[in-house]
Amino acid sequence: MKMPARKIMLCCWLLVIATGIGFLFWHNEWKFNLPTPVPAGYQPVATGSLINIGAITGIKTGKPVFLHFFNPSCPCSRFNLTHFKSLVRKYGDRISFAVVIIGNDQNYNAGFIQYKYDLAIPVLFNPSIAAACGVYSTPQAAIIDADNKLWYRGNYNKSRYCTAPSSNYAQIAVDSLLAHHRQPLLSEAAFKSYGCQVPYCKK
Repeated sequence: MKMPARKIMLCCWLLVIATGIGFLFWHNEWKFNLPTPVPAGYQPVATGSLINIGAITGIKTGKPVFLHFFNPSCPCSRFNLTHFKSLVRKYGDRISFAVVIIGNDQNYNAGFIQYKYDLAIPVLFNPSIAAACGVYSTPQAAIIDADNKLWYRGNYNKSRYCTAPSSNYAQIAVDSLLAHHRQPLLSEAAFKSYGCQVPYCKK
């Protein structure tokens, strides 16, 4: 018994839709696994560079400073927010944390970000902080030690959702700093920028 033409057409449409959805998921996964292009005129900042963190952020605590570069419009920034908040809870008594907002949406302020993402830490909107730390993508972490030297700048984890403990790069860097160890030997993936390009999120 032959299948009616209407059913055949419906099956074809469902197949096309399923294929399209599958392609979008694949493309999204593939795109965010690629390194962020290095912008023209980028000036790298070497580990150990002196950064006058108090002057550019207003944070003057005598403790190391952990800067979380965040774009609310960037999917990658949202993927690791839970992990970042866990770092704040774990190390907040020994390290000063702050969020640095990078993006082109002017419809939010510090209070909005703190409320929406349940963050009881400073929220900064100074784009020069990214340049001072050599950051050109979100999300990124920059850790400045108590002597105002750049200890670490890079990714949080090789996994998008920060679920691989062995590649918790930012946390490994924090642990090394607090234990007064040498800077950890991390893989190249820790320092290659991924995610959304600063200052705009290119989806």
